[in-house]
Amino acid sequence: MSLYGMMRTGVSGMQGQASKLSTIADNIANSNTTGYKKFSVDFSTLVVNSGGGSYNSGGIITTVRQAVSQDGVLQYTNSTTDLAIDGDGFFIVQDAEGNSYLTRAGSFVPDDEGRLINSAGFYLAGYSYANGTPSVVVNGYNGLEPVVVTSNEISATPSTEGVFNSNLPNAAPVVAGTLPSANAATSEYTEKSSMVVYDNLGGEVLLDIYYTKTAANTWEITVFNQADATPGTSFPYASAALTSVNIAFDGVTGQLTGASPNSLTIAVPGGQNLTIDISGMTQLSTEYLVAEIDVNGNAPATIERIDFTDDGILYAQYSDGTTRDLYRIALGSVASPDQLVALSGNVFQTTDMSGEVRIGFPNSNGNGALKSGAIETSNVDIAEELTEMVQAQRNYTANSKVFQTGSDLMDVLLNLKR
Repeated sequence: MSLYGMMRTGVSGMQGQASKLSTIADNIANSNTTGYKKFSVDFSTLVVNSGGGSYNSGGIITTVRQAVSQDGVLQYTNSTTDLAIDGDGFFIVQDAEGNSYLTRAGSFVPDDEGRLINSAGFYLAGYSYANGTPSVVVNGYNGLEPVVVTSNEISATPSTEGVFNSNLPNAAPVVAGTLPSANAATSEYTEKSSMVVYDNLGGEVLLDIYYTKTAANTWEITVFNQADATPGTSFPYASAALTSVNIAFDGVTGQLTGASPNSLTIAVPGGQNLTIDISGMTQLSTEYLVAEIDVNGNAPATIERIDFTDDGILYAQYSDGTTRDLYRIALGSVASPDQLVALSGNVFQTTDMSGEVRIGFPNSNGNGALKSGAIETSNVDIAEELTEMVQAQRNYTANSKVFQTGSDLMDVLLNLKR
């Protein structure tokens, strides 16, 4: 029997239990930390070769693990910028230098610049809609930027697309006079509607839309800027028509024929080219009816509130009642979340063991749903930690007794010489 080995084993046991007590202390301290993932210590044996008639004690090896893949309970709040993930995935956050990390801590609030920041000082990152509908860079953090929402922002969006479908009466007589496209004082038409659109500065532009039956199943659609109309009579307008097209209907179904145009392109004065979808136009035996009208764009307005969808779209609701998509929140995932390395601030970085990060949107590719007005609580169970602490304390004391006994025996052995 090796007394030195016995003492070394006792020290190994005390070191292992000290590591366990350290993780328990961290877990209890962070039991109220949003998105915190508890640590634990796994023990394995360390065996030293022994002879046939003697035994050499070895010791233990400890491995610290973090239960990253174990979800905490969702706790609901009154703040729309409190975010949680119901399922797999991590928020992608950035520090002040632009470095990206993963986290489950989603308690965000706007800072003085409107950036959504959590309690550890990390900024929520997402893809902006400024350059169109965003797409994911699946294997890296490229394209992500801090989410910025300011309530004092004034936004004006020009009209670029819309839908305007109506029913044109099949029984309407053919107009034999001067058509609106000629823009003459004697112009005749069958039906008329007006529609508001927006220029580049958010100014309202009223468009006059004329429908004129020119032959059986054939109609002319002509659009003018109402600001150019002659007061009291409309025609003639001060400027030519913004667009004029001829559409044709199938006399049997009342739907547009395959050869007929199904959209209008209008150069909005002071704005953008506006494409109006008219594919749903009909010619049925009833009166003139507007079935659907919807045009994008808005007048200058401030943000009244923001909200998130389950699939990660951050949209703003403006004071004029319009809404606009601002950002798409992306989530990161790895093959082995428990092998991520934890850093200060409750964030994680990938390792060789965890696998590379894969970027995707919530509710897709195995990622969980984004929940607004909720946070994920710590996955620490206080009762379990206290029980583990008592066990670790007893085990530490027992190992100290082993060391003390070995030390006493060593004194006996050394005193034999005397």
